[in-house]
Amino acid sequence: MNAKDISTAKDPAMRGSLAALQRAAALARETAIQTNTNIVIEKDGKLVWISAEELRRQASEAKKS
Repeated sequence: MNAKDISTAKDPAMRGSLAALQRAAALARETAIQTNTNIVIEKDGKLVWISAEELRRQASEAKKS
């Protein structure tokens, strides 16, 4: 199921799930920055560790855009 499929789902909980996952990811990034810890994501089928320093850089770049 892709984002378009989820946004048109009949179940309201399903429609809200994408936004909830995005909020959870943002909170995980904020927590990692505050605690100076890494987060682990899956990218292209592989686990990738992102440092708090990298997250800070990404957040700074996002604010500039």
